[in-house]
Amino acid sequence: MRIDIHGQHIDVTPALRDYVATRFERLARHFEQPFEIRTVLAVEKARQWAEATIILAGRRVHADADGRDVYAAIDVLADKLDRALLKHKEKRADHHRGESLARIGEHA
Repeated sequence: MRIDIHGQHIDVTPALRDYVATRFERLARHFEQPFEIRTVLAVEKARQWAEATIILAGRRVHADADGRDVYAAIDVLADKLDRALLKHKEKRADHHRGESLARIGEHA
């Protein structure tokens, strides 16, 4: 998993980089293949937000979040990305592979 972090009107300190990396660690458990996360942290007057795009094999998952500070926005963003990856993973699974009467040879 590779994480690119950019800041708009904010300096991305090593502490912010470490915090983003620790919060996004749990996202790696959903997929075995490596993926890339592009993260933008931004501040405008009283509004502070974070947004991220996960690039999987041919797919993109995007989420953004506001917070009272950048750390709170990162927390909310990590939760949103976790739910979005779970949803993406469920869509990829073949739900029609269960046992049906036609597959087990019992016809009515």
